[in-house]
Amino acid sequence: MKKALHRLVKDKLPPRSPLRIIGDIGSRKQGPVAIFFAGIHGNEPAGVTALERLFAALSPRENDLKGRVIGIRGNIRALEKQSRYLDEDLNRLWTKEAIQRIRIKPVLLEEEHEMLEILDFLEEVIDASAGPFYFFDLHTTSGKSAPFMTINDALANRKFAALFPVPIILGIEEYLTGPLLSYVNELGYVALGFEGGQHQDPQSIERCKAFSQLCLEFAGIFQVDGPASSQEAYRTLQHPAFDKGSFFEIIEVYKVAEFEVFRMRPGFESFQTVQKGTPVALHQGHEILFPQDAHIFMPLYQSQGKEGFFVIRKVPRFFLNLSAFLRKFKFDNLLVLLPGVSWGNKKKEILRVDRKVAKFLAKQLFHLLGYRLKVLDGRFIRLYNRERATKKQTYKEAAWW
Repeated sequence: MKKALHRLVKDKLPPRSPLRIIGDIGSRKQGPVAIFFAGIHGNEPAGVTALERLFAALSPRENDLKGRVIGIRGNIRALEKQSRYLDEDLNRLWTKEAIQRIRIKPVLLEEEHEMLEILDFLEEVIDASAGPFYFFDLHTTSGKSAPFMTINDALANRKFAALFPVPIILGIEEYLTGPLLSYVNELGYVALGFEGGQHQDPQSIERCKAFSQLCLEFAGIFQVDGPASSQEAYRTLQHPAFDKGSFFEIIEVYKVAEFEVFRMRPGFESFQTVQKGTPVALHQGHEILFPQDAHIFMPLYQSQGKEGFFVIRKVPRFFLNLSAFLRKFKFDNLLVLLPGVSWGNKKKEILRVDRKVAKFLAKQLFHLLGYRLKVLDGRFIRLYNRERATKKQTYKEAAWW
C-alpha cells in the first residue's frame, strides 16, 4: 500500500457515520494536509465545539486555503452519552498488534468499530496526497490545568511544538500503550496532542480553537482572519508561568489497577510543584504519597481512566540541544557496539537490549538518543525510536523547519 497504513476488511465496517467528519475543505491535490481529531474521549466535547467554530470561519474562505483541513469526531457513541468511553478507551487501541487482532474479531466492541472507521478514513486521506501531513488531537483534562501539549519525542515534533506558547510534555509514549498519535508517529508524521484545560470550562473551547488556528498558520495552510486574529490566538494560549518552548519530561506514573478504589485529594492541578511525601490520593483508603520533589501532572478527577497522576520535571535547554546534536549525527549507531545491545529490526528503529546489561545503562542515555517505550521481550527489552521513522524530507521545505 502506498503509505503503509493497514488495509482494512471493508465489509466489516458499517456505512461511515455522517457525524464522523466535522469538516473537510481545501485542496485535495496539493499543499499540506492538517488533520484534527476531537472527542476521542466522549466526555471531552470542547475540542469538537472548537473545530465546529473553526470550520464555520474557514468555509467562506475555502478557496484561499493552501492545502486541506480535516476535522474528525472520535468516539461518536461515547460523545452522545458524555462518557469517556463505553467498552474500552479509544485512545489505547492504536498498536499494530491490536489493529491486527481487531480486524479478525467476529464481534467488535463499540470503540473497536470507532477505531476501524477512523483508520479507514485516514487511509483514504493519506493515499490521496503527498502531504506533508500534520496530525493534531484535541483533549481536555478532568483537573485544572494550563493548556499544554504532549508529543512523542522526535525532533520534528519538538520543532513544530516549540512554535506555541504552551508547555510541552515529552515521553508520554513510554507510559501509555496505544495512543492514536503514537501510531501516527510510527508512520513518520508530525503529530501533536493539545490539552485545552478542564472538560467543562468554556475557556477550553477558546483555547482549542486558538491552537487550531495557529496550527494552520504554522503549517502554511491559512492565517485565519489575518495577523490580528493570530496575535489574539497566541495570547489566548499564553500563560505567565511558562516561557515559549518550555519542555517537561514524564519520569513516573501512578497506574490505577483494575477494580482499585482510587481518589485524588482535592486541589491539585497540572504543573503544580509538590514535595516528596505529600499525600496526593487515596488507594483502597490508604494514603498515596508523592514520590519525589517534582511537578504533578494530569491528576485524575474522574471515575474512568487508568493513570492516577504523572510526575514530571523540567528539561534543561542544554539537554534538549545535546539530544538534537546526537540524533543528527546518529550516535545511536554506537550503542550496538555494546555487549547485549543489537538492532531489533532492519530499519534500525528498535534497540534490543539484554535486561542484565540495561540496568548498567542510564535511562537518560536512551532518552537523549530518542529511544523510549520499553517493551519486555523475555530476557530482553525493546526500545523504540520515532526519530528514524520521521519523514523529514516532506517537511524540510516548510517555513518552521
